[in-house]
Amino acid sequence: MEYVLTILALIVLWTILSASFNLVIGFAGLLIVAQPLFYGIGAYATAAAAMFLGVPVPLAPLLGILAALLASIVLSVPCVRVSGDYLLIASIGFLLAGLQVIRNTESIGGAGGLAHIPALFEGPNRTLWFLLVSGAFAAATLWLVRWLVSGDFGRAVVAMRDDEEALAGLGRDVLRIKVFLVAVSAGCAGLAGGLYALHFQFVSPDQFELLHAAMMLACVIVGGIGSTLGPPVGAAIVIALPQLITMLEMPPAVMAAIQGMLFTGLVIAFLFLRPQGLFGSAAAVGGSRVEAK
Repeated sequence: MEYVLTILALIVLWTILSASFNLVIGFAGLLIVAQPLFYGIGAYATAAAAMFLGVPVPLAPLLGILAALLASIVLSVPCVRVSGDYLLIASIGFLLAGLQVIRNTESIGGAGGLAHIPALFEGPNRTLWFLLVSGAFAAATLWLVRWLVSGDFGRAVVAMRDDEEALAGLGRDVLRIKVFLVAVSAGCAGLAGGLYALHFQFVSPDQFELLHAAMMLACVIVGGIGSTLGPPVGAAIVIALPQLITMLEMPPAVMAAIQGMLFTGLVIAFLFLRPQGLFGSAAAVGGSRVEAK
């Protein structure tokens, strides 16, 4: 039962990550893949606050959110002035550089990471309580994304994705919208990182590599680009499938290879067979509009 609850907890955390990633790459059309770094910064800042600064454990994720927000501003203010492949390359460079800084900072564990992080809950039912709390945060994240992409602001976001020059011509501050969306997305990722650190009680730079951006992209594409219902479904599929593979009696080398190809295979299959994903709209993929379900 504990194993099942742990998998469900991971699905909930990845729902938060996928929803935040979908906000920038699905709704806003910003090719930013630095989300794993915001996730990691949230985890490290939360762990450091609880371990070294004496911050009460329930309040520590607030520092993780704040740290991720500040990091997003460092990235977005200079980088969102460009778009397309240039923005993608800049965000990849930011991710790799951030991970190198973490690996070479001995005060937070360096390459070995941080262990023995204080837990959010103790006792035999700690995972169940964590699942309930993180589930509430995931629901709040989905509601926040839905609220942001609704109404006048949501129409401005869609217009920016379709033609940002036309939106700027109408007097809207495109740069401010981009920075705001990246900050909200990073804050949600920082929250997920903080929750992860306080439950699993260990973080290391290897947990926030570029591969995790591919996993988030798989969640978004499978669930549905530009859909508020897609992230939880995509997260459930992407997290559960590798666990099902581990149940097969295969040599470790074969199993690792299959798991490594899983995310790429999912993305390619959905791009060819159903590019809008399970809950997305074909119009969202085409770029003419984004439908929030």
